[in-house]
Amino acid sequence: MRLPLAVLLGLLIGLPSSACTLMRAAQTSPDVRAPVRHVLPNGVRVLVQEYRSSEVVAVQLWVRAGGRDEAASELGLAHYLEHMLFKGTTTRGKGFVDREVEGVGGRMNAGTSHDFTFYYAVLPASRADAAIEMLADISVNSSLDETELELEKKVVIEEMRLTEDTPQRHLSRQLYGMVFDSHAYGRPVLGTADIIQKLTRDTLLAFYRRHYVPESFTLVVVGPVSPAETLRAAERTFGRLPRSGFQRLPSSVPTGLTPKKLEVQRPGALAYLGVGWLGPKLNHADTPAVDLLVSILGQSRSSRLPQSLRERLALVNSVGSDYAALETGGVITVTAQLERENLARAEAEILTEVQRMREQGVTDAELRRAITRAEAEHEFRSETAEGRARQFGHAETVWRLEDELAYIDRLRSVTAEQVRLAARRYLDPERYGRLAFVPPAR
Repeated sequence: MRLPLAVLLGLLIGLPSSACTLMRAAQTSPDVRAPVRHVLPNGVRVLVQEYRSSEVVAVQLWVRAGGRDEAASELGLAHYLEHMLFKGTTTRGKGFVDREVEGVGGRMNAGTSHDFTFYYAVLPASRADAAIEMLADISVNSSLDETELELEKKVVIEEMRLTEDTPQRHLSRQLYGMVFDSHAYGRPVLGTADIIQKLTRDTLLAFYRRHYVPESFTLVVVGPVSPAETLRAAERTFGRLPRSGFQRLPSSVPTGLTPKKLEVQRPGALAYLGVGWLGPKLNHADTPAVDLLVSILGQSRSSRLPQSLRERLALVNSVGSDYAALETGGVITVTAQLERENLARAEAEILTEVQRMREQGVTDAELRRAITRAEAEHEFRSETAEGRARQFGHAETVWRLEDELAYIDRLRSVTAEQVRLAARRYLDPERYGRLAFVPPAR
């Protein structure tokens, strides 16, 4: 399953998140202690795992504020604010990341999705407490300098242009809008050029003050650290922030999909096809079965769609499927790059395969391969302190840590019949969104 973690697809500029997709949990092995969870009196959640695989520590701040929290007139503010928090605070001048993080051999970045924003740093373990203090500072003391705010508009608008200039990324972004329709998940995380161009410091400051509060924060630290000492560092920094009383408004659940078909002419030599359905939200009982269903459908070279459309029929240059499980809804997509003249037949073949899965289900061998693939990806993502921290932070922010830790076991318990029922429940060959980018006629 991929989210808004985002795998990371760079900054996921055109997808439901501007960075990072969802990752599955890092289950603890016998020689790794379980993460320690603590909630400070002001509401800040702290997760610490002692993980001595190397001499670096991952320190991350997760904020329960993303694109879904924006009013119609605020589209793009969560992402824009993420940029501005790197520009300095009331006590830290511009370039503090160069001095305090990169200057000691570390790195720092951030990402915004519909459900959250997160800031992540990897640096020598001896700098863990300093990194915690730095994140506490930027979380509430960003200067939001007027000059920097105006300069950053060019950067963000260029991000929008790059998204539109990348066919597959832009197709995915537009397909989300088609499937989610008027729901907040269907809106672009980057916002619109018009809103960004008119953005004022007062408007951004109001969003900052409203959403960047202790009750919205999760601090995650993973590495060769002492949990007790790390908790004390969190209390000295984040623990001093006053409770705000803010409660995040719940997001609505996406309603049923209205079937739509759209073709858009786009310069280039190749066509791009996308079809999509609404899927279950992250904590739904069907999520593991859908995760495996989508894997079997098109997430590896041996999956059904690549074998059928690319290897056997030679209809596409590439084809793949994806499932993004967000906090209050999900989306299942199939995308392909192909020749314009193959669009109709490729779409028909995709729907034929969907119908076959609905009627005949999947084989035991396919199910075993999908589970093995999920286990392998899980192990790969759990190898580093940064990977573990992302998994823990995401879990604490949009669902529950215990669910994240148990997810691989839930996948292992899925049956072939449950996968078939998931296909029948979510992949309706008569009700889906379909978007195609087509090159000009020759």
